[in-house]
Amino acid sequence: MTSVTRTTRLLCVLIPLLLLLYGVLRLIDGMDGDHGPGVAWNLGHAFFLASFLLLGAFVVVLRSLVPAATIRMRTAANAAMVAGVFGAGCFVWVILGDLFSSLAESAPLPGPLKLAGPMAFQLGMLALLTMMATVRPRQLQWWSPALVFVFFILISVNLDLIPLAAIVLMAGLTPLARSRTSDATRAPVSEDAVG
Repeated sequence: MTSVTRTTRLLCVLIPLLLLLYGVLRLIDGMDGDHGPGVAWNLGHAFFLASFLLLGAFVVVLRSLVPAATIRMRTAANAAMVAGVFGAGCFVWVILGDLFSSLAESAPLPGPLKLAGPMAFQLGMLALLTMMATVRPRQLQWWSPALVFVFFILISVNLDLIPLAAIVLMAGLTPLARSRTSDATRAPVSEDAVG
């Protein structure tokens, strides 16, 4: 079993922080009633781009942490990782199009991928976190993937909720950010704590 590394802990802090910065800059940019190119827009989207590049890497890191002793579990974990990375790539494509209008005009994200990409990302990341919370030895409490799910719901409801969603994401990833020991030396999560 791979232990939670310094990189994992760093990603668990950086990603929500970058999303929080993007969300705050998005609110500042929209204070005039319009969202569009300008300093806050461009800087915010640069943070948004960095967060999704890191989220793609984070999905790969999560896959390495999933206890997958059987072929079925390895296949499911690998499929979730591929879905998550694919979805993060779709987000990156759209964000680059927001930053560079010529890219958006010459190579827009195909229509079906506008729905499939975000869904694949969300399902992939949630599947990996859920596996970490349910497959023995359990590495996360049940509430960690639940909070990440709430993060996705908040963003779906209203993009102005991104700052709040980023804080919820940080709370959901806190167990991974705080973990400093390998699973072999950690006490397993008790059934009472999980249930």
